[in-house]
Amino acid sequence: MPRLNDKVAIITGAASGIGRSAAQLFAREGARVVVADIDAAEAAAVATGIRADGGEAIAITTDVTQSDSVAATIEAAVAEFGKLDVLYNNAGGSTPRDNTVVDADLEEFWRVVRVDLWGTFLGCRFAIPHMRKNGGGAIVNMVSNVALMGVPGVDCYTSAKGGVAALTRSLAVTYAADRIRVNAIAPSTTLSPRVIERLQVSQGMRELAAKNLLGAAEPIDIAYAALFLASEESRVTTGSIFLAESGTTVA
Repeated sequence: MPRLNDKVAIITGAASGIGRSAAQLFAREGARVVVADIDAAEAAAVATGIRADGGEAIAITTDVTQSDSVAATIEAAVAEFGKLDVLYNNAGGSTPRDNTVVDADLEEFWRVVRVDLWGTFLGCRFAIPHMRKNGGGAIVNMVSNVALMGVPGVDCYTSAKGGVAALTRSLAVTYAADRIRVNAIAPSTTLSPRVIERLQVSQGMRELAAKNLLGAAEPIDIAYAALFLASEESRVTTGSIFLAESGTTVA
């Protein structure tokens, strides 16, 4: 039986990279997928591709930094598919404007907090009531290896992802009685198109990538970690920060 048979899953940032791989994988594993992304055209293309392969998917234009947009996405998903089982808060990422706490562009701090931390907070805020009605569910957040180790020069991103890690643990305790599991994935260098582009111009990123003991991950590698945490295979796993970081935290 498919691992997400009859599950309804919302994936943010699903138009490209890890999110795109996860949307396609979840659909192959039986989920009805909501492809949520601010890039409407690419989100629609992903959903169309899933349907062409025999899966079920819709695309919803979503800005995770706006509470009305996130709420509307979740309401539309439930209206379309009747319930919500899985929320994968994948949207996020750093930019070259990140730096040390002294030198970083201050707007970059607020940008990454709005997308990574606030966006995750909003997704959980509006998804959890539907999961409670449904008798439980699974939330998968995205952290990063940089939130778990000392990495210079990315203090904005580290701040936001550290907040997501703390929120993950707090929500896991708060909603365990409702059978809602809340976990996070901590990847390291993952060869999405955006990261490949940055590796070409960032010495710091190349140095960090060199610490991946098993080599840099592909987006599908992280998608499989998300699949495990979304499925009933992880039914007794909550509050965890699931390491998918190629050994960088021990290198």
